Amino acid sequence: MTNLGHETWFKDPALTRVFTLLNADGGEGRVVGGAVRNSLMGLPVSDIDVATTLTPEQVIERAAASGIKAVPTGVAHGTVTLVIDGKPFEVTTLRADVETDGRRAKVAFSSDWQTDAERRDLTINALYVDSKGDVIDLVGGLADIEKRNIRFIGDAATRVAEDYLRILRFYRFFAYYGSGRPDADGLRACASARAKLKTLSAERLWSELRKLLSAEDPGRALLWMRQVGVLSEILPETEKWGIDAVPALISTEKALGWKPDRLLRLAAIIPPDADRLEKMAARLKLANAEVAWFKAWAKAPVINDELSSAAFARLLYRHGADGIQTRLKLALVTARGKAEGDMQEMARSARLGKLLELAENWKKPQFPINGTDVMGAGVSAGKQVGETLSALENFWIEENFSPDRAALLARLNDLTK
Repeated sequence: MTNLGHETWFKDPALTRVFTLLNADGGEGRVVGGAVRNSLMGLPVSDIDVATTLTPEQVIERAAASGIKAVPTGVAHGTVTLVIDGKPFEVTTLRADVETDGRRAKVAFSSDWQTDAERRDLTINALYVDSKGDVIDLVGGLADIEKRNIRFIGDAATRVAEDYLRILRFYRFFAYYGSGRPDADGLRACASARAKLKTLSAERLWSELRKLLSAEDPGRALLWMRQVGVLSEILPETEKWGIDAVPALISTEKALGWKPDRLLRLAAIIPPDADRLEKMAARLKLANAEVAWFKAWAKAPVINDELSSAAFARLLYRHGADGIQTRLKLALVTARGKAEGDMQEMARSARLGKLLELAENWKKPQFPINGTDVMGAGVSAGKQVGETLSALENFWIEENFSPDRAALLARLNDLTK
């Protein structure tokens, strides 16, 4: 019997109190899901979820009697959050699916551990740990953990039809935990049902895609998604663009110490076309900050890596640093991907790296004069003020921002004589 009683998270007194609360008077609680999976894989554990034979009302009553805070975070779905010593524990009643339509499920509370396990999506997510630390495997998850095999519980097509988001979850969990080739039954089920992804809300799709793109290396998952048509179903922008840049991007991230950036990874597999990006953002309902990021990238100019530092500073001032940094990073990724044995691409990589460093450390200089100064020189309020100010700013930029306020005011006086 596999036992996790030695794990630090399991020995936490707060979890012991949860077990004591749930296991009294014929009830039972078991840790389930990510904490079990990650422990068995030697990965960090964050959230601890608990399954129980008790109903939400019983959990709340017992918590109140024991002086434990209970938050009814999802009572309709069986979930109560217990807060002990500031730590949250999601406690969910065992469930059985009554009805599913591919988007949501109607559930009934249960006390049957086998039924609860079999309604879950993947075998590696359906392992339990009891109050003794013993791992309880009702669906063959331990063998899949050992092989790093991502497999649906029971019939893959049935599991997918219950909730079509499981298509993306299959690839997401493969990206994080899988190795080798994805499970063949899972691949077939996801490929067959891929058109059903359009029936899901944009928020659910983008949330799952965001998590997938945040994996240490999502490259293999994206490759299989492309091969079976899942990727083009949710990101038609990738269809003719491809994902060839992803391996070089992951390699560059590791080599240069870049923090994995899901937006940069998405940018690597779609074209920098403003219209298509706008449609994608609307379709997936991206957050405002994400929309702004993609707009900055689309509007940024393609960078000539042989630009002088002065010319590059002028470019940064006119276009902003954010979009240019994205352009440079993707160009650097491409150059590094070609650099092995190619002296020209190695030199180009070095130049792009220097420009990227300049962009990352660049601070926009403040133009020393304003419209009030222009009107003070005798220019009447209106269009001419803006034109005069623009002419002065262009002069200042072309002079590499060196003229100070006095020099600009002197030039202003010359212009208004």
